[in-house]
Amino acid sequence: MNRTFRPGAPVRGTLVPPPDKSLSHRAALLAAMGEGTVRVTGYLDAADTRSTLAAVQALGARVEAERDGLRITGVGLRGAREPGAPLDVGNAGTLLRLLPGWLAGQEGRAFTLDGDASIRRRPVDRVAAPLRLMGARLRAREGRLPPLEIEGAPLRGTEYVLPVASAQVKSCVLLAGLLAAGETMVVEPAPSRDHTERMLLAAGADVRRDGDRVRLRPPDGLATGDLRVAGDPSSAAFPMAAALVVPGSRVTVTGMTGNWTRTGFVRIAERMGARVRGDLELRGAPLTPGEPICDVEVAHAPLHGTEVTPDEVPLAIDELPLVALLGCFAEGETVVRGAQELRVKESDRIATVVDGLRGLGAVIEATADGFVVQGTGGLRGGTLRAHGDHRLAMLGAVAGLGSRAGVEVDGVEAAEVSYPRFADDLAALRG
Repeated sequence: MNRTFRPGAPVRGTLVPPPDKSLSHRAALLAAMGEGTVRVTGYLDAADTRSTLAAVQALGARVEAERDGLRITGVGLRGAREPGAPLDVGNAGTLLRLLPGWLAGQEGRAFTLDGDASIRRRPVDRVAAPLRLMGARLRAREGRLPPLEIEGAPLRGTEYVLPVASAQVKSCVLLAGLLAAGETMVVEPAPSRDHTERMLLAAGADVRRDGDRVRLRPPDGLATGDLRVAGDPSSAAFPMAAALVVPGSRVTVTGMTGNWTRTGFVRIAERMGARVRGDLELRGAPLTPGEPICDVEVAHAPLHGTEVTPDEVPLAIDELPLVALLGCFAEGETVVRGAQELRVKESDRIATVVDGLRGLGAVIEATADGFVVQGTGGLRGGTLRAHGDHRLAMLGAVAGLGSRAGVEVDGVEAAEVSYPRFADDLAALRG
């Protein structure tokens, strides 16, 4: 489906973002791994998170819908049922990379994870490698691609040094550590989002962060209490970016997680000149149970270029396409380095973002691990293909609001993967 987003009125008002996608995936998995019934308030109803609910149901968990959320009755750490068919993860990369950690320790049972055409191009070798060190038995197509076959086996704790900072790989190893003999330790080259650690801590697990190390001792079980899913800063970043590229705009986002491992984009935008007010958690804050909730106001201001360094990338990985967009409207050069992880998202986001923005008039070049943008003060407009990538679809829409001639987004329906009401929220903010 195609839709054109045109320049015009400022973007102004208050926005309640959709529930966080990363938190929703993890809430469903942790609830399924527990032994009681957990109420999950504010679970995101989107294509990816529905895949997670279907998967945990196939593994034996009971999921019941309520007016403001879900009730999930778990099967326990070692009680996953062997399904009669492959588990369909759809297009959910988070599910594809987290779920094997739990299933690898289900002794005597076999599982297969598969998904759509896009997911079949997304590598699983980075989760398979540490799981094999822990004793897991895994097979993948061509050694690195889905379908991923898992044969449950006894696991042992390990120390694993991540070659690239990745919350998904870290979380997979920690979930496997719940079923392993002995301590599991993950060493990160740079901090990444820590939702899994916070949820495990709240569920009574012995998990600690010590500098660049996360340590976990296996519990007898998880006492997962009721969970509230906070607003998604990755989704909120798109309306916030619209406020930054459309003169006269001001957007307030309420109920968003202020977790410092998720608000890297806001910090980068602030460094580029954005006017930001809010009670975001400070970088490096201690590991605590649960998510801090905050309100953030972002207002238009003249922007200038910046450099995003590799240690910042994991804290803004899903919003880096927006950094490229801001760079188009800024004065000077904007550089992103150390973001090779973008190559294995729903699309090759380095290639698709660079090609997409260049087609709208941007002066932008791809590098092996990021991109370089020469600020020209704006964009001409044109057509941007989403390539089935929800972030790219929303990027095109925001670019259209700030462009001179508007942007037609080819495949705008891809936004429904994480932000089903995105176009309606944008329209409401424009009055």
